[in-house]
Amino acid sequence: MTNRFNFLVVGGAGYIGSHMTKFLIERGNHVCVFDNLSTGYRDAVFDAEFFAGDLSSVDEIQEVLRLYCFDGVFHFASNIEVAESVVNPHKYYFNNVRNTLNLIDAMIKVGSHRLIFSSTAAVYGHPEKSPMTEDHPRNPINPYGRSKQMIETILSDYRRAHGFKSMSLRYFNAAGADPGGRLGERHDPESHLIPIAIQAALGQRDSMSVFGADYETPDGSCVRDYIHVNDLCDAHLRAFEYLNHGSFGTELNLGTGQGFSVFEVIDAVKRASKRDFPVLISGRRLGDPAELVADAGAAYDTLGWSPSRSNLDQIVKDAWNFYVTRNALN
Repeated sequence: MTNRFNFLVVGGAGYIGSHMTKFLIERGNHVCVFDNLSTGYRDAVFDAEFFAGDLSSVDEIQEVLRLYCFDGVFHFASNIEVAESVVNPHKYYFNNVRNTLNLIDAMIKVGSHRLIFSSTAAVYGHPEKSPMTEDHPRNPINPYGRSKQMIETILSDYRRAHGFKSMSLRYFNAAGADPGGRLGERHDPESHLIPIAIQAALGQRDSMSVFGADYETPDGSCVRDYIHVNDLCDAHLRAFEYLNHGSFGTELNLGTGQGFSVFEVIDAVKRASKRDFPVLISGRRLGDPAELVADAGAAYDTLGWSPSRSNLDQIVKDAWNFYVTRNALN
């Protein structure tokens, strides 16, 4: 990409958003970040122009959108914890649905018509087949997945009604970290497998738990499709280019087509860290499917994209380097 674009990254201080911001800047683009810092970190924004604000305020997001003629908007500002969404659905429908609608309407009002939306494999619910293609039935089983499904539907309707261009990218398991060690996962509390295993390897946890070892999988633990965060960023930029070349958009899976079990991930962390740590077997978590693996062939064909850094050992190595680097600085 040789042109220099103006981009707005909403939620650009969070895990994936901060990587996206860095990815765009490294390619010579002008990037602004809009974030309320409820789960993100100001020091993760680096060289982007930063605006503190909340999507619940239409005035705040409109004010930022009017500052520049943004060529594209990347939207990562969502709540993402499945268990929390079950006990607090209002938070998820308010932030993930209502606030996203605020963003979309503000974009239309100021004449910005290209949105890349961070969606999820949770829109599918329990898999009826694996790997899953985009035409798999969408039957989300929790408010988090339903909130993302609602936005996908809204975006589809807005394409027809307003000519609003959008791409909904359905992630499977985003993982890994900036290869330079400057960015990585910093959830509080941490709920993702690879960071939890790394924390156990570093002695920051006494042990870690595997939730269910009696699934119908090769080793009894859940199988997931892990995709490196940098490969996600590459797909997002290609999605913008796809819209910029005239498409009105669609929905695409982002994954590798290869699943790894919980035990395989733990073994990868032990290899990267050269450390052992206690692993406890706990009961299954409600709503955890045995296997979630993407068929991302449509993204390969539509965007000319393929993951280049999503080998499990590379994902874990980058995540481990981030944690080691961060611990050395603290």
